[in-house]
Amino acid sequence: MRQRRRPRKVRRAPQIKRKIKAPPPPTLRLRVYALDPSLGKSLDSLAVNETTLAVPWDDKLKPGPVGEYLEVVDIDPASDKIYDPVDLNDRQVLAQDGWPPSEGNPKFHQQMVYAVAMTTIMHFEQALGRRVLWAPQMLSGRSHEVRQLRLYPHALRTDNAYYSPEKKALLFGYFPSTSSSADATAPGTMVFSCLSSDIIAHEMTHALLDGLHRRFQEASNPDVPAFHEGLADTIALFQHFTITDLVRFEIARVRDDLSAESLLSGLAKQFGEGIGHRAPLRDYTKATAAGLSYSEVTEPHARGSILVYAVYDAFRKIVARRTADLVRIATGGSGVLPTGALHPDLVERLTAETCKVAKHVLRMCIRALDYCPVVDITFGEYLRALITADIDMVTDDRYGYRVAFMESFRQWGILPPDVRTISEETLCWNTPEDDKPKWLGSLVKAVDLKWNRNPDRSAIFRLNDQNCRNVWWALHRELRENPALYRELGLKAGMPHYYDDGTIRKQWDPPNATFEVHSIRPARRVTPDGDFHTEIVAVITQREPVPLDGKDVKNGFFWFRGGATLIIDPTDGNESIRYVIIKSIESDTRRKAQKQMATGTMLTPLRSLYFGGTTKMGGAMAEPFANLHAASGEYGHG
Repeated sequence: MRQRRRPRKVRRAPQIKRKIKAPPPPTLRLRVYALDPSLGKSLDSLAVNETTLAVPWDDKLKPGPVGEYLEVVDIDPASDKIYDPVDLNDRQVLAQDGWPPSEGNPKFHQQMVYAVAMTTIMHFEQALGRRVLWAPQMLSGRSHEVRQLRLYPHALRTDNAYYSPEKKALLFGYFPSTSSSADATAPGTMVFSCLSSDIIAHEMTHALLDGLHRRFQEASNPDVPAFHEGLADTIALFQHFTITDLVRFEIARVRDDLSAESLLSGLAKQFGEGIGHRAPLRDYTKATAAGLSYSEVTEPHARGSILVYAVYDAFRKIVARRTADLVRIATGGSGVLPTGALHPDLVERLTAETCKVAKHVLRMCIRALDYCPVVDITFGEYLRALITADIDMVTDDRYGYRVAFMESFRQWGILPPDVRTISEETLCWNTPEDDKPKWLGSLVKAVDLKWNRNPDRSAIFRLNDQNCRNVWWALHRELRENPALYRELGLKAGMPHYYDDGTIRKQWDPPNATFEVHSIRPARRVTPDGDFHTEIVAVITQREPVPLDGKDVKNGFFWFRGGATLIIDPTDGNESIRYVIIKSIESDTRRKAQKQMATGTMLTPLRSLYFGGTTKMGGAMAEPFANLHAASGEYGHG
């Protein structure tokens, strides 16, 4: 009898335990007014009255909303009310993308300021290649983290809104309209500045710029306060073009003519009507009709508008160049669009190209902030920063972005005085002849480069604070061994150390280096070609009190500052300085010009308190943006 064989045991490969990767965190979708409530008061624009913004998801978002970056506090002192905070995690609210737009619902007001503010933050972080931090509170000579910027939707019963560096907050006002019966905003109805996307983005830009460049609060030349205002308007304006439905609607209406009167080119329409302007607060449609001259205008908002016109003109030229082929195809080569409505497919393609260009221009304008001088910025230097930052990101400028910017700034008379010819090579900041000096290695080693992909912002603040101290000591040692390095960094050797009141600290040894490592900022960016750039932006400053009477600081003084911005490639073993942007503290020309500013009337609104009182020139400027807005007529009549 045949013996039965035992079945062989099949050896199976050991099973590997697998874990399904979790999907990326969702975005929080919130409904807002596309621009402001005025769009919903006209049948012509009702279709684009509202939009939905997708903001980063925050697992720890609390009612308020109170999140990682922002805290909305809805206290109304004029009415003696505290409004219940909105809970954006409520299931019914989540299911319908937040509260529906409403002028009479305080919870929607809270939702809107949060959504637009977070959108502005998102644009800054994407362009800068890092997470943003607010300007720190200075207490007892030490910087302390400001975890959240506070937003007050109903802080003031007045036609004003402003960023408060002292309170680290945005304060929004509301007021009864003084519009005419012909306006979309009915006379006597309440106008809320917190319901204007433009005003929220404008004020948020002030706060974000203050976190990057605290010394840009000091009006050392006419361009400095104008730059704050111009950049804030630029960001608000180009955020219009991130709303695709709005862009599509307007391109179909104006037939691809971005120089025509458009919802896209105006800012704060309801607010402008509410204070009796009968038009948007500012409109960048007709640049030639503005009648502004860069060499003559000094008022901050008018001068800042020149910067916006220059950027917007460049944008329109780039769009025209990128869409010329589409128009030729659609018109059989004539380039002249026929009468009647545009074909929907053409509108869609024109919209896509316009939004793409706007996104690139918006990021160019923000990214350039890392390439600006430490103090005393001018519009011409901002142009140099724009060109340099874009060359770093995009080697081949095949669409002519940089040429468009150079041409537009030149036409507005905005040129650096120290540049003889206008080209990419001359406008780009210079690389030092010795880009790998011996002292650079010790500076880079002092910086902790262990940046996590998404670290906690408090950890980032502590790391940056420690990096600043480490670099200070490293640079202090290098300056002691090599005094010639002072001048290379725009500093002055032998400078005494000063108290905040301008008097000299006697116990400080004058030969020691008295300077400040203002910030150490990392940047991680991916170029369109797929290259990965990691850089360190080191900001070094020095200050000296200059008496207004030329004799004694006790009779009033202003701080004269200098220093350098270093753009460093920290590649291990191959560290190099890419750019050095210097503002020398030994510049007599700048010193004389700043003294003229300090003894004139330009700084009066900057050093005035909104709630009464004045601030000395040598002290901290308590509310530099409150009276700047009101006195100029930006928000209100002044």
